[in-house]
This record gives sequence, C-alpha cells and structure tokens, in this order.
Amino acid sequence: MTSDQALAERVGVVAIGRNEGERLRRCLNSLLTQGLPVVYVDSNSTDGSSELARGLGVHVVDLDLSRVFTAARARNEGFEALLGLHPDLEFVFFVDGDCEVIETFIAAAVACMDNRRDLAIVCGRRMERYPEATLYNHLADMEWNTPLGEADACGGDALMRTNVFKEEHGYDASLISGEEPELCLRIRRRGFRILRADLEMTIHDAAMTRFGQWWNRALRTGHAAFERLAMHGLKENPVHYKRARSAVFWTLGLPIVTATLALVQPFGIPALAFAALLPLAYAVLAFRIFRYRSFRGDSDSASLIYSLFCVLAKLPEVVGMWNCAIGRWRGVDAEWIEYKDVAPIGGEPGTSESIRRSA
Repeated sequence: MTSDQALAERVGVVAIGRNEGERLRRCLNSLLTQGLPVVYVDSNSTDGSSELARGLGVHVVDLDLSRVFTAARARNEGFEALLGLHPDLEFVFFVDGDCEVIETFIAAAVACMDNRRDLAIVCGRRMERYPEATLYNHLADMEWNTPLGEADACGGDALMRTNVFKEEHGYDASLISGEEPELCLRIRRRGFRILRADLEMTIHDAAMTRFGQWWNRALRTGHAAFERLAMHGLKENPVHYKRARSAVFWTLGLPIVTATLALVQPFGIPALAFAALLPLAYAVLAFRIFRYRSFRGDSDSASLIYSLFCVLAKLPEVVGMWNCAIGRWRGVDAEWIEYKDVAPIGGEPGTSESIRRSA
C-alpha cells in the first residue's frame, strides 16, 4: 500500500463553495491529485460549479433551497455525506472552494495529530494568491499572517478528528459567520488543543477588487463577534468582547463624548479644542496598530495601510453588530452576507508555485 493510499483511508475532504468558478477547479484538482475522497457542497451556484465538480468525479451535495445557506450548514451536510460514503475515516479536512491545498499539508497535519493525541484540530498558513493585485487582497494576505503555535480557533481550512467533530455535533448551522471559533470554543472546553502549525496549508483567492466587498466582509466580522457574545457570554469570549468593545468605543462612544464636551465646553475650553481631540485620538490608535504590524515584520507602507483600514473597519463592524442584535431581537434568521462576485468558469489560472515565489 502506498503512502497516498494509506492517507486516503484515514482522511476525507469536505469542500464548500458558491460561484467559485476556476477557483473551485483549482481547489478540487489539488485534492484529487492526492487521491483523497472529496465531497463538494454547493450553495446554489449559478456558474455551473456543481456540474464542474461532478465532471471531475467528485461527489456533490446541493443544499436544499428552502433553508438559509450558511458555511456551517454546508460543512455539516458535507461531513454527513462524506462519512456516509467512508464511515471509517479518522480525519476530515474542511476547505473553502476558493483555496488551493498545498500538496504536503494534509500528510504533515496528520503526523502532528498522530504525535499529539490532545490535538483535535491542526491548521497551517493560508496565503493569498494575488496579494499585490488589489489593496483588499493585500489586506487579506496580512490578515492570514497570524501567530503560530497553540491557538484559540482555526479558520475555514482545517484538519479535524472526525470523532471529536461528531461528538460536538459539528458547526452551529444557524451562524452565518464565526462558526469556526464557536466550534473551537466547545472543543477546547473538553480539554482538546488547536495547533496552528508552521506549514503552508492553502492558497486563497479573495478576488476583492471593490471597496464594497471589503465593507461586506467587515460587516460579517462584526456580526460574528456579537453572535458569539450573545451565545456564550463575555467570560468565554475575551477576544470578541475586546474587539466589539473597541469598535463601539471608537465608532460611537468617543464621538459622542467629544461632541458633548464641545457643546458643554467645561472649564471654558473652546469647542474647537475638543473637536481637534477626535482626529488626534484616531491617529494614536492607527499608530499603535502600525507599530504592532511593524514589529511583526511588515513593511512601513503595508503597516500604514493595514492600520488605517483597521480603524476604518470599526464602523462596518458596529453596523454588523447592530444588524445582528436587531435580527436576534426580532427573531429573524440572519442571511448570508456575500462579498464575492460570480467567477466565470474558463481561463488559465496561475500556478501555486508562481504565486508562492511572488508572495
């Protein structure tokens, strides 16, 4: 038995997507060349993604249109289909359909799992395919550059133990975003660990060319932060609480306090002085983020851009939190927040090797 055959008997893959076009083809081909069993779950694509996957010999699950689409629901249904076809799998690798999987990652991640029985999840480094193509792609590439070692959560690409995933009943299908850290929280409660290994894992294609796409993505971040706080409280969500508190303070709290002081003018201080404090405070915040990214090794220009967009992102994050709060109060199911355009099938995608050299 070859090493690829042995791996295919232990690991299966669930890929999810919606209108990913050539991104999906790259994703599936990177898995099929490894001989792994793959299930693709499609969320009502209009670009022929399901037909593309079937043409490659992949088992396809088309989500029922009568229920709200979420990535969590797609992964859960893909997992059920995968285990129905291959019930003895030890591990499942979840991957987004806009990601090409690095050939060596899954075997290396399984080796990590074999060496440490306390690990329930192993993820690696996600890289952006075209980081220099647009400003928004570059911001995403910087976002993926997270600290290595034990982590509180993983992203959408991760290798998990099937028994742990089943025992936790998978992702919360009601969540339209932030389902990964929510599942990770439940898994860590049981004493399992999550490792972000120093391994190249996937090449992601954000394909963000417009400000509106970046804005919608930030909306989803705010929505996810509020939903997790509502579900599990402040104590178990210190990172989300800090992020939500910061967004509310800088978007609402500080402007309101500054405007109030400008109107009241205590101690005879002119209103203009208080008005000047607001941009100064934002500049200090941006500088702190700039300094952090510089210490992480980013260039000055990249750190500056990242810091400015981090400050700006607090506004859509607050809007996302507000929309989530209103929706929960009204008892209305949240709807998926789309930020990508339909990707046409056809054309010549770049190779992963050329992308890694240029990144």
